[in-house]
Amino acid sequence: MLTSGPVLTAFLIGAIAATTSGVIGVFSVLRTQSFAGHSLADIATTGGAGAFLVGVNQFWGFLVAGLAAATAMEAIGVQRRRDRDIATGVVLGGALGIAALFLYLGTQHTSRTGASFSILFGSIFVVAPDTVPAIIAAGVVAVATVAVLSRRLLLTAVAPELARARGVSVRLTGIIFLAALAVVVSLSAVAIGAVLSTALLVGPAATALRVTRSPGKAVLVSAVTGLAATWTGIALAYESYYWPPAGHGWPVSFFVVALVLVAYLLSYARKPRRMPPRSPHEEAAECSPA
Repeated sequence: MLTSGPVLTAFLIGAIAATTSGVIGVFSVLRTQSFAGHSLADIATTGGAGAFLVGVNQFWGFLVAGLAAATAMEAIGVQRRRDRDIATGVVLGGALGIAALFLYLGTQHTSRTGASFSILFGSIFVVAPDTVPAIIAAGVVAVATVAVLSRRLLLTAVAPELARARGVSVRLTGIIFLAALAVVVSLSAVAIGAVLSTALLVGPAATALRVTRSPGKAVLVSAVTGLAATWTGIALAYESYYWPPAGHGWPVSFFVVALVLVAYLLSYARKPRRMPPRSPHEEAAECSPA
């Protein structure tokens, strides 16, 4: 297995997608933007379908559609959570309609088969090697961006008025975070498909936040959980080719999502750790960008 070029490429891409999703997923959950992540994952379908239609690599379609949608969702949304969710839903509905059109046109004008399955549920074993450098670069940029803005991200989530008083642009911070989130969703879409990429974004993060009370430790646990699920899923998918009936391997996405779900359910076996009550002044001091 480890002597196969496509399998090694799959392990590398899986590691990038899992670790970046684990890191940024924690901030997504803490900022209560899981719905935004889910929406960006579904919108990635539009980009993948458009890329298939014009004959370019699906990763670029995922990335362009995600970044455009992230900008639109933050630009037309307001600061109240309810209205932000409405804006996200409007963008999501429009994007899925376009995705349906692109998939229809693509299947009508090309003889390629399996494109819809590849876009929706991933095809990590057939990713073009020349796409790997771009995937690595995108993952590094996304994680570095969130690392630099980590304090501001937490402060704008906990106390946006205090953040404004300290000179932090809440809107700009939100746009940058959603852009990083869109990049990570694109990476996950390459690994396990646009429809299921939310599982890799939210599942490990939610698991980590149940078993640790420190955001820093949660990021580490989330990344390790996602990486373990992804690598194990790739190995099982490869071995399933030899399971009865032989010659019909199971999809990687099934194993990864199933393992993420198992990890989350196992987190209920122990009582979640909770932060002791603190005063607002203590929270503000900890989250201060200074």
